[in-house]
Amino acid sequence: MGSSSHFDVAIIGAGMSGLAAGIRLAHFGKKVCILERHSVWGGLNSFYKKGGHHFDTGLHAMTNWLEPGYRGPRVPLQRIYRQLRLSPELFQLEKQGHSQVIFGDVRLRFENGLERLASEIAREFPAEVDGFLRLAGDLEGYPEANQDVPFESTRDRLEGYIKEPLLREMLLAPLLWYGSAHEDDVDFEQFQILFNSIYREGFCRPREGVKTIIFALVRRYAETGGELRRNTGVSRLLVRDGVVTAIELDDGAVVTASQVLSSAGLVETMRLRSDQPKDAVREHEGQLAFTEAIHVLKRPMRELGFDAAITFYNRGPRFTWRSPEDRLVDLDSSVICVPDNFAHESPLAEHRLRVTHLAHNQRWFSLGAEEYEAEKARMVGASMSVTAGVAGDFRPHVTYTDAFTPRTVTKYTGHINGAIYGSPHKQKTGRTDLGNLFVIGTDQGMLGIVGAMLSGVAVANTVGSG
Repeated sequence: MGSSSHFDVAIIGAGMSGLAAGIRLAHFGKKVCILERHSVWGGLNSFYKKGGHHFDTGLHAMTNWLEPGYRGPRVPLQRIYRQLRLSPELFQLEKQGHSQVIFGDVRLRFENGLERLASEIAREFPAEVDGFLRLAGDLEGYPEANQDVPFESTRDRLEGYIKEPLLREMLLAPLLWYGSAHEDDVDFEQFQILFNSIYREGFCRPREGVKTIIFALVRRYAETGGELRRNTGVSRLLVRDGVVTAIELDDGAVVTASQVLSSAGLVETMRLRSDQPKDAVREHEGQLAFTEAIHVLKRPMRELGFDAAITFYNRGPRFTWRSPEDRLVDLDSSVICVPDNFAHESPLAEHRLRVTHLAHNQRWFSLGAEEYEAEKARMVGASMSVTAGVAGDFRPHVTYTDAFTPRTVTKYTGHINGAIYGSPHKQKTGRTDLGNLFVIGTDQGMLGIVGAMLSGVAVANTVGSG
């Protein structure tokens, strides 16, 4: 531990939002300390080694691709580079070739930029292309950050643009997968952000995985003089007279700070407070949880005839975005990620296939140890069978597989129910009812790697300039 225990700002969690907030606050001259429960950084987007292989957690792709030398209106990734004073080359981003949405026998391919998606819609749904272009025009640009506006249903709004229900579902599915904590819908303001991030700007990926970005942020934070304490969990936020007066750590030590930023999640943060019951804001718990299998392959998927970077698959015409009620895993839909199929300057060292499904948010927690391992193995096998029907039979080429469940997510991130996207109740301003406690990251309302960094920057700007 460092010698000081009082800081201008203490940040709970060394994920993307916490690190970005720490860097930005240092630019305001603040004395900052980040408190991280685990031994590695990254939070929901971290990395680990198992079976002799290096894995990312959480990363399928980054959104908001920015062409080198871009000089247009300010966009999210450009804002991150400027606000954090980072060179774009540090992230080593390589854009996708193409991705696709498959609903039964209908397929829509898209690239970075709207042209190919518009042409695919014109081919499959010729009567809807004008409505799609009108939607795209109305969504251009980003809503103002940190504005607390009421929820508006995207499903309801889309009917004013797109008459064909199947096309509405196909446009919605990738955006729900990439950023909705609401079951079966997404806030229309969030839909606008996701539409521009995924369809207009598009997917990219750091060549060496998520650690490239984490290391760039950690190095920049260290350069600013900020303190980072790993293996330092927070057990309680001591509250008196409407403010956090102290942060009690797992080992009993105490840290004090004039301002506290938490990336732990809204519900999780409220339950750290000494003035709240252990089941505080239960109605705000996130319900959307996932399983994921990561396969190491002997051959790249492209050689097996499958060249999409990201595939959003759904078995039928209606996409169900909710915790499956009657089974551990929903195999009717999935996200299939192939890192090899990004536009790499040279081949990757290892070939991977990642497959993600919606999962029941509590059943995984009720299983005993042996039953849990058996069900996880059963899930992986069933997932492989379904995926082989979409991507071709990759199974003979698998050399190693690792998998996670909602239980894994809660163990390593603390997110209740294993809900990666957190609570559907977002604190868009970052403010709470306590004068010096702010929420950043997932439950401030900006999701994904780029959104998490932007969340940290936006709230840091509020706190640092105040």
